[in-house]
Amino acid sequence: MTPPLLAPGAADALLFDLGRVVIDIDFNKTLACWAGHAGCEVAHLVGRFSPDQTFKRHETGEISDAEFFESLRTSLGLKLSDAQFLEGWTAIFVGEMPGIAPLLARAAKRLPLYAFSNTNGAHVEHFSPRYAAVLGHFRKIFLSSAIGLRKPDAAAYDHVVQAVGAAASRIVFFDDLAENIEGARARGLTAVHVTSPDDVAEALAALGI
Repeated sequence: MTPPLLAPGAADALLFDLGRVVIDIDFNKTLACWAGHAGCEVAHLVGRFSPDQTFKRHETGEISDAEFFESLRTSLGLKLSDAQFLEGWTAIFVGEMPGIAPLLARAAKRLPLYAFSNTNGAHVEHFSPRYAAVLGHFRKIFLSSAIGLRKPDAAAYDHVVQAVGAAASRIVFFDDLAENIEGARARGLTAVHVTSPDDVAEALAALGI
């Protein structure tokens, strides 16, 4: 359902999450790759991976890929090389979300577009060249690993709002995670919970785009 705050002329900028909003991801592909290298069942790994403090430090650029993979050897109980971990880690990317490219192209003709993603160096290096065309619609992409801040922390939204240079209430933010939507709204942004590209299309239509 389209939030009631969306109306023609209600936005000065649009801000998009990347994973599952612009680029489709599937963590099962990551687990399947690791399980294949380890010679174990995927079920052996399900539930062992969690976005713990080390994961978050990786996403804010505090630790390297190698340090992160070393932590996975312990938490997952896998004796894989860094190269094997990296192969699985980057296998998460599926492709562009269906129909998102034309929506962004249309929106970019009317308003400045920005992206804000919780991500890490290895993923950035992987997806940046592969999705350069669709990412080219954004004036600037805010990456947690580059700015040292991640959603849903208040400071992360404040940093992005200041950099965009528009009032928070005039920035419409699209994200697939409820906690990130709540965090954005707490900092004054207008936020749209995305469960499919249809939610983006409906929101843009409500904005008169």
